[in-house]
Amino acid sequence: MLNYARQTLKRVPSFQELLGAMGSAKEEISVDVLVIGAGPTGLGAAKRLHQINGPSWLIVDSNETPGGLASTDTTPEGFLYDVGGHVIFSHYQYFDDCINEALPNEDDWYTHQRISYVRYKGLWVPYPYQNNVSMLPKEDQAAAIDGMIDAALEARVANTKPADFDEHILRTMGEGIANQFMRPYNYKVWAVPPKKMQCAWLGERVATPDVKKVVNNIIHNKTAGGWGPNATFRFPARDGTGGIWVAVAKTLPDSKKRFGEHGTVTKVDADAKRVTFKDGTVVNYNKLVNTMAVDALVEHMGDKELIDLSKGLYYSSTHVIGVGIRGERPERIGDKCWLYFPEDNCPFYRATIFSNYSPFNQPEKNVKLATQQLGNGSKPGSSEPKEGPYWSIMLEVSESSMKPVDHKNLLKDSIQGLINTEMIKPGDEIVSTYHRRFDHGYPTPSLEREGVLTKLLPALQDRDIWSRGRFGSWRYEVGNQDHSFMLGVEAVDSIVNGAVELTLNYPDFVNGRRNGERRLQDGAQLFAAKKVGQQVDTEL
Repeated sequence: MLNYARQTLKRVPSFQELLGAMGSAKEEISVDVLVIGAGPTGLGAAKRLHQINGPSWLIVDSNETPGGLASTDTTPEGFLYDVGGHVIFSHYQYFDDCINEALPNEDDWYTHQRISYVRYKGLWVPYPYQNNVSMLPKEDQAAAIDGMIDAALEARVANTKPADFDEHILRTMGEGIANQFMRPYNYKVWAVPPKKMQCAWLGERVATPDVKKVVNNIIHNKTAGGWGPNATFRFPARDGTGGIWVAVAKTLPDSKKRFGEHGTVTKVDADAKRVTFKDGTVVNYNKLVNTMAVDALVEHMGDKELIDLSKGLYYSSTHVIGVGIRGERPERIGDKCWLYFPEDNCPFYRATIFSNYSPFNQPEKNVKLATQQLGNGSKPGSSEPKEGPYWSIMLEVSESSMKPVDHKNLLKDSIQGLINTEMIKPGDEIVSTYHRRFDHGYPTPSLEREGVLTKLLPALQDRDIWSRGRFGSWRYEVGNQDHSFMLGVEAVDSIVNGAVELTLNYPDFVNGRRNGERRLQDGAQLFAAKKVGQQVDTEL
């Protein structure tokens, strides 16, 4: 805990450190709190530090544009693609306050009802699959219900917790749904078999079916929908998800931001509390909020013991693939949001109809673009640019040592997968493609994870390093944008006043309620603003 009323925390370097710095550093800076990374977590930390207006601070990032894994790319043809599927739904009032401050106008946002399906045996089964067995062929309905009944009977006598995610699936859904959807789909997402994953992360992320409701829906041929925290979500009108974080960063003072090459970390000296940057700058800090991947952090520290410990953490890489198509959005696509693909007739596990989120995610109708290829891979009859309209699909493919990917042919295979799943037609005109690989895509909730994190994170904190974020603290269950942002906010509150970090330590608690304790303008600030306003009125 830092007490700013009684002490000044700018660290005075030793004589030896000063001598060394004189020969190598362009510039030497000292701050109370250094924040590494300008994704949602780093920006959450910076936003809270700016609000508190106590400790001196600096936020750095190796990218010129803030956003991290919540950024957005634009193709040369004008199609936007996020780093995977991101939408805004929130458990925190403070998060809402901050993004609404950054994008305050009604026309800055679109609000959508989630329309989501699972592709199975040529059918579109409403999401979540396990609640909509009524839409399956009769033989699959029977297998699903048999398994669910067996699972319900087993659950009555079970006196131990499931040992892994696969066992959790069997206990809650049974063998039928496990084989039809849960096993193949989760392998495609995580790039590891569910048997190698723990299940403490599940919380609100996986729906547990109610056998009676499922049977009732089968009898009455009804569907079940509306499950989950993202049944309604927001999406920014312009600039994709990345536009949110660019806007949030703009609410922070430029003097406290270092983005780009001069914000690229090359070394972290945890003992001396010094970070060295690519341009030679050295920043001395008292406390460090790290949001880069924790395995990368310990490499930058050069701490062999922590490096060895971090090798017990696992992750998968993510390929994001975009396809821009000329023509009116087909009736079969309609207003679908995102779609799940458990089968092996396509490499992707999820497809997002990105053009449905905002009309500004693709070029306007009057923009003329050449056809690059047809859906079946053949060359178009003419290379003459033509007008739209246009629509787009964003795909996600996972990769790991247990699930290798053919990088060279992945775009081609994905387009063929779109044809196989009847998302596009062989003769559709493709006017733009996009493919980018993100090495750290998903932090795997492996069986070994907690054994590592319960040692690694406290060891870093003992050295005044709060490592937080999707990969900074490696907990997928609090890895959405709102969680990530609040991990940074709560890390700062822990540093400044010793507050408990609820999001990091009690995921089920924060996910099970509306968290309204923090506000961007708290009571004291509102009172001060009111007093200032009264004084001005008096003087006028």
